[in-house]
Amino acid sequence: MNINKAQLILEAGLSRKADFVEIFEEETRSSSVSLRDRKIEQSFAGIDYGIGIRLIYGTDVLYAHTNNDDLEHLISLIDILADSRSATKEKSQTLVLKGDLKTPSFSTNLIDPRKISPDQKLDILYTADKTARNVSSNIVQVAVSAFDSVSRIGIYNSEGLSLEDLRVRSRFSINVTAEKEGERFVASENPGAQKGFEFFRDLPVEQFSKTAAERSLLMLSAGYIEGKKMPVVMGNGFGGVIFHEACGHPLETEAIRKKSSPFVDKLGKRIAQSCLTAIDDGTIPDSWGSINVDDEGTAPQKTILIENGILKNYLSDRVGAQEVGVEKTGSARRESYMYAPVSRMRNTYIAAGKDSFDSMLSGIDYGLFAKKMGGGSVNPSTGEFNFSVEEGYVIRNGKIAEPVRGATLIGKGDEILPKISMVGKDLELAAGMCGAASGSVPVTVGQPSLKVDEILVGGRS
Repeated sequence: MNINKAQLILEAGLSRKADFVEIFEEETRSSSVSLRDRKIEQSFAGIDYGIGIRLIYGTDVLYAHTNNDDLEHLISLIDILADSRSATKEKSQTLVLKGDLKTPSFSTNLIDPRKISPDQKLDILYTADKTARNVSSNIVQVAVSAFDSVSRIGIYNSEGLSLEDLRVRSRFSINVTAEKEGERFVASENPGAQKGFEFFRDLPVEQFSKTAAERSLLMLSAGYIEGKKMPVVMGNGFGGVIFHEACGHPLETEAIRKKSSPFVDKLGKRIAQSCLTAIDDGTIPDSWGSINVDDEGTAPQKTILIENGILKNYLSDRVGAQEVGVEKTGSARRESYMYAPVSRMRNTYIAAGKDSFDSMLSGIDYGLFAKKMGGGSVNPSTGEFNFSVEEGYVIRNGKIAEPVRGATLIGKGDEILPKISMVGKDLELAAGMCGAASGSVPVTVGQPSLKVDEILVGGRS
């Protein structure tokens, strides 16, 4: 969008007494290819284009989106939004936009995925399928996919911002099903990065495929754990999904401003033991959840959420920062032009601690080692969660014993935090997708191994 056109649209919004007007323009080219049982299940490539217009009155947000970039149509959207709150028209204001800014990129050595043929991606998927099946004849199904997207973003607002951003992401996914005597178990691996085709070129596909296959076989033969409260040692990497869901969302100003978080009015107060520090960082090079700029045009930052157990910051967007009374953290995000932005996580993780893995196990007579977490659910207003354990083991007399399946971890975020008593040194990050008010966005979760003194484990009696 040229600056003159953007200025006219923004001036139209200001003439309707809006305190803030914003245009978000997006063109996304995405492609995906998937195999199931050695056959191409889907091959897709498409372009999505649209514009979102946001008017803010105080902290009230009005939003509309369209695929039509005609100037008269866009100004008519502003009139429709303003009329919905009976905003009368004032004398037009003159707005001067700064020249287009180019955002710095946290992606390195990009190979444009749009220039890569589907056959090159299929070769990688066939390799993954073959590797998984070679592990055992009990592997009965392999589903594997490759996804990439390239987005060109333009953000213009009534404070004079005019900005362009290029966003490139790639992700690999494999689900491996093992079967024995009529029972099945599915294991998965889903790495992703803010990278182009170099992500797939350099990906250790065989390693991810073999890991998923071996886990599916191991858990297929596992017994079940007895459900009750017990100490749990949580594995690194995707174990961080529980902190993300049960504690991260309640630390977003979207929850704080609605008073639907257990962490309202807790800044500066202790909410965890001193061993725990939690961070949300949008600037990690190449990381799946990193952003060059947030969806309001604010530069990302490394935000310390919890420091040595003390709540230090919330994650904020423009409206959340204004209403809660904090600084913006570059956390405004949206799935696409179809959504108004709200505060969301980026790369959220528990920082590395000082405890060894063996020291976490010692002293546990009976407990659970949740090596890899699966999916789950959380009530964002209460922090209550229920997550499955994809790979788990009994801890008996301070040692890892037999594998168990069917375990779930059940609790409440603000009640579990103080029970984390030990944090390991082995920090790892893992890619995921997060759904909330502004749609589904790429995020990274992570943590080192850590010990929860007591949590309810669901299982079988």
